[in-house]
Amino acid sequence: MDYEETLMIKTTWCYYIENMTQQAIAEQLGISRMRVIKLLEKARMKKLIQFKIRSDAENRMELEKKLLDRYGLQDIYIVPSVSDNINETVARAAALYIGDHVENKSFINIGFGDTTSRTLNNLTLASDSEISLVSLTGGVSYYTSSANCGVASATRYIIPAPFIASSAEMASAICQESSVSEILRLANLASLTVVGIGGVTERATVVKDGKLTANDLLILQMKGAVGDILGHFIDKNGEPIDCPIHNRLISTSLEALKTFQNVVGVAGGLEKTQAINAALKSGCLDVLITDEETAESLLAL
Repeated sequence: MDYEETLMIKTTWCYYIENMTQQAIAEQLGISRMRVIKLLEKARMKKLIQFKIRSDAENRMELEKKLLDRYGLQDIYIVPSVSDNINETVARAAALYIGDHVENKSFINIGFGDTTSRTLNNLTLASDSEISLVSLTGGVSYYTSSANCGVASATRYIIPAPFIASSAEMASAICQESSVSEILRLANLASLTVVGIGGVTERATVVKDGKLTANDLLILQMKGAVGDILGHFIDKNGEPIDCPIHNRLISTSLEALKTFQNVVGVAGGLEKTQAINAALKSGCLDVLITDEETAESLLAL
């Protein structure tokens, strides 16, 4: 893909998906407003625009092919790194991807975290769609409510528990409750699973939300943790670390996650490169949705 086509895709993405004005796009990409207008017109002529940006436009990129080959993924969706809010950008892409791949009368498993929350908020399906959302962890009731989810008509099966219990004994007792165990079993029916990939930094959702302390974070880093999936912290090779926090989780295990169909990992930002690389090595993911700069950083490892 040459520079002109790459620029056309970036321009089109900013205009139709990011809802940026032509002038804002011109300033961000360092081109004239007239050039933006011509690129948008060229995209229409080339039929790149079909009410939304075609996912196959990005699939032609060599970057995607290399990542597919390296990690053995089923699919990958790379969006331009042109936004100040990468989480929102990849979440919008994930919502588009889900809309293209989910079937009516099906179950979608959802993980924990800011990006997953944003994905649900951006998700729009036909009003008559019979979709069920199943939580894979506790602590997600807020962003799966009708007010914070783009699929207001969806049936929700939400684990009525916190993400991290106060003790291992409490976590075990909660998971044995029928109201929780039945929802965890429902996860096996899903045709699509969406999970975020967390980093091990002060900016991680579990830290910002106060679920982990600064001391917890330091211990995780000392044990070699570089990221997490569903609250399970993994090292650079994608292997779970030995960590007491895991015993307090109200969460689907990584071994169970590996058995699910079409597990989509949604994450972006250069600071998450190591976490995403580890998640891909873990064998839990089938699909990755990320941004271009992060994808290039993954290839450079």
